[in-house]
Amino acid sequence: MIGRLTGRIVEKQPPALLLEVNGVGYELEAPMSTFYRLPEPGQEVVLHTHLVVRDDAHLLFGFSTGAERHLFRALIRISGIGPKLALTILSGSSVEEFARAVEEGDSAGLVRLPGVGKKTAERLIVEMRDRLADHLPGGGSASRPASVVPAGDARQDARSALEALGYRPQEASRLVDGVEGDGLSSEEIIRTALKRAMR
Repeated sequence: MIGRLTGRIVEKQPPALLLEVNGVGYELEAPMSTFYRLPEPGQEVVLHTHLVVRDDAHLLFGFSTGAERHLFRALIRISGIGPKLALTILSGSSVEEFARAVEEGDSAGLVRLPGVGKKTAERLIVEMRDRLADHLPGGGSASRPASVVPAGDARQDARSALEALGYRPQEASRLVDGVEGDGLSSEEIIRTALKRAMR
């Protein structure tokens, strides 16, 4: 299994990124919590990874911290939670916020995440409560400041990323349009939009 990659970022388009490692390009998907911490293309990064092998594809997922990968692995062990929904959960809440929601039994907070209904939220609370101590070691660093990119492209990229995370096109557009400010990067727009979605 591929457990960690150190390489140069070639492309990043949430939730996908291309990482070049010794001349080999690895396509990965990552939660927005990881994208917030990524350096600019051309710079080197170290990512914790998880490989999912299916009949029709091998999917590689990247995480900036071990805690994120541990939570991802714990989530996909739960019936009805696949890798895409696990990425969406990690994109919509930090490891600490998710742990707090589970510990407090806050199913309403979990239901605000796209793809998480009431029954799934209740199952997450029941099944994750005992796993938190084992699967969520402390960790996580402050996010890096994002670079400024043309606002039009950034907003479209943000809409596409939210749709890839499970939001309906109309909902993604509404969330992005609600983010005020010019010259914001797609990561900044997505972060603000996800915070608004969780209110």
